[in-house]
Amino acid sequence: MNFLYNYRIVFSLFLITILSSCSSSEDAVSGTGKLNLEFDQVFGGSDLILRTQPNTLSNGEVLRVNDLKYIVSNIRLTKADGTVFTYPKADSYFLIDESNVQTQLVTLENIPAGDYVSVTFGIGVDQEQFNLGAAGQGNFLAVAEAASMLWSWSAGYKFLVYEGTFTTPTVTDAEIFMVHTGRTGIAYNYTETTLTLPEAATVRTSVTPQVHIFADAKRILEGPITISLEENSATGLGAMIMGGAILGEVTTNVSQAFQVNHVHND
Repeated sequence: MNFLYNYRIVFSLFLITILSSCSSSEDAVSGTGKLNLEFDQVFGGSDLILRTQPNTLSNGEVLRVNDLKYIVSNIRLTKADGTVFTYPKADSYFLIDESNVQTQLVTLENIPAGDYVSVTFGIGVDQEQFNLGAAGQGNFLAVAEAASMLWSWSAGYKFLVYEGTFTTPTVTDAEIFMVHTGRTGIAYNYTETTLTLPEAATVRTSVTPQVHIFADAKRILEGPITISLEENSATGLGAMIMGGAILGEVTTNVSQAFQVNHVHND
């Protein structure tokens, strides 16, 4: 009799524990939370320091970067089970500016709780959005204008601004360089990248993960395609890479310039 009574007590406690565990697990992945994307600009293996830091490419060109800005857009997050959450398009345009630390942390809100294993985003403003016209850009048009990320409305957005000075083994007096991507007469030059996270970002109502992304300025010129500033310069004018077929090569490099360094889940 006592054995049967004790068995019932033990079984009841075991069942309560299992049900409580299931309930807690379900509660943990319900609701919505936030996710931070931190964009950290680097040059190769070093933190990028504007204006003073010499940065050397494999071809011997030495850059001092004065300005690095780009537009991040169309963010999508993928869970371990393959489910994709698309951030609301109207809210999915952000300016990242190396000279303004406040722009380098993008906070995404109302993210369904879950374990996310990759992030996809665009670099630039997609053509569908641009085709909405100036009135359809919301607040981002004013943000872009204030940051000089717009040539004009008819010409369109600048997707990337990368500027500074450079020297080479044969060009010892520093010359300026300007690399701007955006719409041209032959291509739109919008691109996207997908980054696999080294560990899942566990979005919960009480947990806001932070995904630390390196944006490697070196790879803008030295990615899948090597681009020489000297070869694209004119005497007395420096290297002005703002149009033509070469922007397609820059765009290819830009799509490969990002990687996730680590994820904080606390």
